[in-house]
Amino acid sequence: MSTTESLLSATVSTKANVYFDGKCVSHNLTLADGSKKSVGVILPSTLTFNTGAPETMEGAGGQCEYLLAGSSEWVASGAGQKFSVPGNSSFQIRVSGEPYSYICHFG
Repeated sequence: MSTTESLLSATVSTKANVYFDGKCVSHNLTLADGSKKSVGVILPSTLTFNTGAPETMEGAGGQCEYLLAGSSEWVASGAGQKFSVPGNSSFQIRVSGEPYSYICHFG
């Protein structure tokens, strides 16, 4: 497993995206090649997210479990692990214990 430690040549939005009463906070990034990402943290909770574009969630710290739309099985994921979510879909994410830090890769 390999965790992305840094993202070079990125423009960072300083305005935080705050979701679910602060249980999820992220910042948007645009890399030099035009690709879009966000980096954030999810505090202990169970949350549901809707997707527009396809997303790949990469764990940077902590642990989570996720449930993709149409699935009945929760799957564990942690630092250095990734999971993909189709566009125009949804997923639930459950964090227990320490916060889950992530990088979300769009597209």
